[in-house]
Amino acid sequence: MLVKNLLPAFVAIGSAAAQSGTCSVSGGTTTINSQADATGLASCRTVRGSVVIGSNAGPNIDISGPGQITGDLKVLNNGLIENLQSNDLTTIGGAFELKNVTKLTTVNMAKLASAKEIEWDTVTNIESVTLGPINKVDDVRISITSLRSLDFLDLGNVASLKLDNNARLSKFSSTLRTLSKSLILASNGIGGIGLEVELPNLVWAVELDINNVTSFSVPSLKTVNGSARFGSNFFQSFSAPNLTATTSGDISFISNAKLTNATFPKLEAIAGGLTIANNTLLDELSGFSKLKSIGGAVLLRGNFESVEFPALDNVRGAFDASSSADISDSCEAFDKLAPQNEGGNGAIQGTYECTSNNTQANEDTDGSTSGDGSSGSGGDKDNGAASMALNTAFFAVIALAGFAVAL
Repeated sequence: MLVKNLLPAFVAIGSAAAQSGTCSVSGGTTTINSQADATGLASCRTVRGSVVIGSNAGPNIDISGPGQITGDLKVLNNGLIENLQSNDLTTIGGAFELKNVTKLTTVNMAKLASAKEIEWDTVTNIESVTLGPINKVDDVRISITSLRSLDFLDLGNVASLKLDNNARLSKFSSTLRTLSKSLILASNGIGGIGLEVELPNLVWAVELDINNVTSFSVPSLKTVNGSARFGSNFFQSFSAPNLTATTSGDISFISNAKLTNATFPKLEAIAGGLTIANNTLLDELSGFSKLKSIGGAVLLRGNFESVEFPALDNVRGAFDASSSADISDSCEAFDKLAPQNEGGNGAIQGTYECTSNNTQANEDTDGSTSGDGSSGSGGDKDNGAASMALNTAFFAVIALAGFAVAL
C-alpha cells in the first residue's frame, strides 16, 4: 500500500516537511497498484523518489496532485491500464518510461514540460497524447507505438532522439536545433517506409543514422561532429546546402533505391571516409563540388556514368571507384591523384583503383563483390585486384572511422 510505503518517510522528516508538501519515499520508489494508491499522493507538491505504476493497476490512473517527481515515472509490463493522467505534473526529474503497455490509449498531462528522458517502447494502442508540450528533455526514444503525431514534443536541444518501428507515424517535423549525441530513424510509417522528416532549424549534430525515410530535410545543418549515414531510404533527392564538414566521422549513402541526386555544395572536409554504394538510380555523382579533404577511405560502387570531385586534393585512405557503366573519363581524372608510385601526384595516400563495366558493382560492400571489370584508365588491372581494393577500402572506412570516433 502507498500509505505503508510513505509512513516511515513522513515520520523521519517530521511535520515541517509534511506541511511543505514534499513527500519523501522510503526506499526511493512508490508503487501504485490502484487509484486509491494514486489518490494518496494528492496532497504532495513534490514526490522525492520514483513512482511506478504496478502491472495490475488500471484501467484509469490519475496521479494529479504532485507537480514534480524527482525520480522516474514508470509504467512497465501492464496490460490493463488504458488512461494515464495528471492535471498538475510539470516535471519528471528522471525517466518517463512506458514499456510493454499494450492497452494504454491516452496519456493526458497537459502541464508536463520537462523530463530527463522519455522512453516509450511497445505502446501499441496509444491514440492520444497531451503533454505540455515537452520542451526540456535530454534523451528521447519512441519505439513500437501506434502514434500518428509527435506534436507533444517541442524539442530545441537534446542529446539523443531515436524513433523506430512506429507504424502509423508518417511525418516528423521539429524545431530541433542541436543533437549532442545522435539522431536515429528506422522503420517508421506504413510498412516501415513512410516517414517524412523536416528539421528546418537543425544546425549541429554529432551522429545521424537515417534509415527508411521518404524525405529528410535539413537546410540549416552546418556541422556533423561524427558520422552521417543514410541507408535504405526512399527519397529521390538529398541536399545539405550548408554542411561544411564532419569533424570526426564519415558520410555514407548505401542502398537508397530511389536516390538520383545528392548534393553538398559547401562541404569541404570529411574527417572519416566516404561511402556511396548500391544506389542503383544514381548515375551522376557530382554533388561534392568543394570537397577537398577526406580523412579516411573512399568507396564508390554503383551505376555511375560520371563521377566528379573537382576540388579533391587529399585522401588519407584508399580510393576505390567501380561502376557498371563506363566511367573511364572520370578515372582518367582520378589517375592524376593516385599514389606517386602509380604515376599520380600522391593526393590519394592509400591504395587506388578505378574500374568501369563491372557487372556486379552494386552487389554489396562486404568485400565479396567481383566481376568482369576493366580499368577506366585503360589499365591491365584484373578482377582480383578490384576485389582486393574493395576489401581494403571498405575495411579502411570502418577502421579509420572507428579510430576517429575513439579520438
